[in-house]
Amino acid sequence: MDTQWPRWEVFKQDTPAKPHQAVGSVHAVDPEHALLTARDVFARRPQAVSLWVAPASAIFSATKEELAEGQTPNAKRPEAPSVSEKYLIFRKTSHKRSMTFVDYVGELEATSPEDALKRAMERFTDAPALAWWVVPASSVTKSEDTPETVESWFAPAKDKTYKQQSYYGVVGSHVSKFKRPRGEEDE
Repeated sequence: MDTQWPRWEVFKQDTPAKPHQAVGSVHAVDPEHALLTARDVFARRPQAVSLWVAPASAIFSATKEELAEGQTPNAKRPEAPSVSEKYLIFRKTSHKRSMTFVDYVGELEATSPEDALKRAMERFTDAPALAWWVVPASSVTKSEDTPETVESWFAPAKDKTYKQQSYYGVVGSHVSKFKRPRGEEDE
């Protein structure tokens, strides 16, 4: 029996004009718990207007190297009938940003994660992809988009700006004020 709570990937949107980005993961018992934990961990200080969470086990991923070698990973889901469902597509295009992994690029209908990946590679061609994540939309839990939710969930963090350590100054005097120049002896 596994004693660890399931892992949920967290996607944060900084402003309405920016895409959701994978920022990390949390362990939680259910989607609501995952959203609340994600808010505490990933929206305490930085700007945010929306959070999404998805079970890590629901994410189908493939790297550029895997695709080049023809090693498309198998989806971790049982064989499903060929019924079309909505998938959210995420893509990594650069190694520049170390704090995020993939960006949301859109959604599409497909019959399987593999089919969704194939369609995504054909549709989202504006930038080369280093990695792809395909997530069934039914597995994603989103924070509400209402103004009240945005205000209560994300506005408090705006007043908690990050301050450099030097901002706080020194409590008491610096140790150098108590040092005597060399050569002076007690008299």
